[in-house]
Amino acid sequence: MRLTIALTLIALCAAGSGAAQVADLRSTTQFRVCADPANAPMSTKDETGFENRLADQFGEWLGLPVSYTWFPSGMGFITRTLRAGNCDVVMGYAQGDELVQNTNHYYTSVFGIVTRTGGPLAGVDRLTDPALRDRPIGVIAGSPPASIMALAGLAKDLQGAALVVDRRVLDPVGGLIQGVRDGTLDAAVLWGPLAGPRIKDDPDLQFTPLLKETGFPRMFYRITMGVRLGEQEWKRQLNSLIRRHQDQIDQTLREAGVPLVDDYGKELLE
Repeated sequence: MRLTIALTLIALCAAGSGAAQVADLRSTTQFRVCADPANAPMSTKDETGFENRLADQFGEWLGLPVSYTWFPSGMGFITRTLRAGNCDVVMGYAQGDELVQNTNHYYTSVFGIVTRTGGPLAGVDRLTDPALRDRPIGVIAGSPPASIMALAGLAKDLQGAALVVDRRVLDPVGGLIQGVRDGTLDAAVLWGPLAGPRIKDDPDLQFTPLLKETGFPRMFYRITMGVRLGEQEWKRQLNSLIRRHQDQIDQTLREAGVPLVDDYGKELLE
């Protein structure tokens, strides 16, 4: 999922004078966002993604204009954007990644199954359901549900799409959803924030969150903002905004079609 970036880099040292130098990188005149220019429906260069809308809100709450440093997700993203000092925040970042310092999470979402409304798989809500056997199912290769599906004996029927691609050229999630729409796939198992907004206005498709999975890897993830290591004051300022404006953040996400769940991935929040 676009949820994590597969990188292995050495963390910045945040001790002593180095920490002060890191803190000095943050702009006080702009809300500078690091973003992928073609990661719809999250961030887009025309600023129509839901992370763009959230950035506008945070800029307003801070009283700062929003500016962007654009770079494709994947190897080098954090190095060339946040750690280079070209921007100060990544709007959506999975909790626990060591490349950045995480703010408090501002939403939790879940993987789910995209199927045709009223179709034979419309009632499936877990990856071990026998109804999934011997049917073509799309999944992003390397994503958490792909492992569970392989263990469930579905590997021979899976049609995988690449995890890390240049989305200015390829659209693996859109391709899988189109496969369900045109019938070449019976279902696609996708990350909710990528799938939900794409199908929210399509009466022929539905998204069923995987709330009943109990195995590992888990199907739900808490999403934070990412800031540079050592920038404690900046993190606290963003945490304060998240706490004070959580209702508005939730509203923006719901309007975009992002499926929101509780912090334990057990209940869908309405």
